[in-house]
Amino acid sequence: MNPTLPARAPRIRGARALFTGRGGGVSTGDHAQLNLALHVGDDEASVRRNRALLAEEIAAPVVFVDQVHSAEVHVLPPSGEVPVRTADALVTDRRDVALAIMVADCLPVLLSDPIGGVVAVAHAGRKGLLDGVLQRTVQEMVALGTRAADLTASIGPSICGSCYEVPAEMRDEAAARLPQTRSSTRWGTPSLDLRAGAVAVLEEAGVPRSALHADHPCTLEDERFFSYRRTARTGRFAGVIRRC
Repeated sequence: MNPTLPARAPRIRGARALFTGRGGGVSTGDHAQLNLALHVGDDEASVRRNRALLAEEIAAPVVFVDQVHSAEVHVLPPSGEVPVRTADALVTDRRDVALAIMVADCLPVLLSDPIGGVVAVAHAGRKGLLDGVLQRTVQEMVALGTRAADLTASIGPSICGSCYEVPAEMRDEAAARLPQTRSSTRWGTPSLDLRAGAVAVLEEAGVPRSALHADHPCTLEDERFFSYRRTARTGRFAGVIRRC
């Protein structure tokens, strides 16, 4: 096992799960080291090698999606190859693949039903969170036999409410739709707390608060993780989950 993988190991039941960081890969320069994104200007061969390292760590092929800050959820077919789809969440009850979602400040959300055997990943940035990506992810898990009360979830490394500065109008618009997102930076300007919003959404969807874990670093503050707010030209790390 590569000692730099994972950067964070979430507390989640019924699945092997991890959050990668910057360490352990082969990319260089602005994307060093474990950049997993093909769309950020990194050398494609390096990204492919980084993804292969991740697959070795999780011991399964890793399914990615073409993320567009939407509320679209893709449910994997019951067997066979999985073509790349445009979506911002993945759901499956398969054991032979792992699911990955890439971020660099947005929320990587992992969900697992240890009773029904369904797992999911979701990319919850400001737009996706407000448009309902987490609610839709839970709904698709329920359609596969999950009870929301059986879910365990981890909201991974992401920019915190004390750092995610936004214009006052943007904060007010978001808070009108999801009040828990209203926040202020540590220097007193308007901000959004996406983690608090995600916790509220998942609780409302029926996930027990005791099974929701959000105690992870702020990506802007912690240089072990890629952060778009810190450096616009940067890589992407991932939240990854595989059903046990």
